[in-house]
Amino acid sequence: MNKIYYLSTCSTCSRIIKELGIASPGFVMQDIKTEKITPSQLEEMKKLAGSYEALFSRVALKYRALGLDKQTLSEADYKKHILEEYTFLKRPVILIGKKIFVGNSKNTVAAAKAERI
Repeated sequence: MNKIYYLSTCSTCSRIIKELGIASPGFVMQDIKTEKITPSQLEEMKKLAGSYEALFSRVALKYRALGLDKQTLSEADYKKHILEEYTFLKRPVILIGKKIFVGNSKNTVAAAKAERI
């Protein structure tokens, strides 16, 4: 299945979606603000990414606001925070077949683009 977890109000997500041509048939689009991530969806992402930590965004404003930057977080903590607050999911998360691309770094976007072609 081809799917993207994104935030519709995020200009970076919008740019990447446009660049990759993802808004075309064959991709399921899930705006994580309006359609929350389910535990089973997060579990699927974790299996492909290797850990919940790989899916966790440390640049989210709430990361510092909640004092998480001063704590040692476990995998269970990462999972809990991502499920409770959509801003903790590193965006976008792109699933193409059995491959996952997490975040917006140039290398990640380039790899997703190469897989998409």
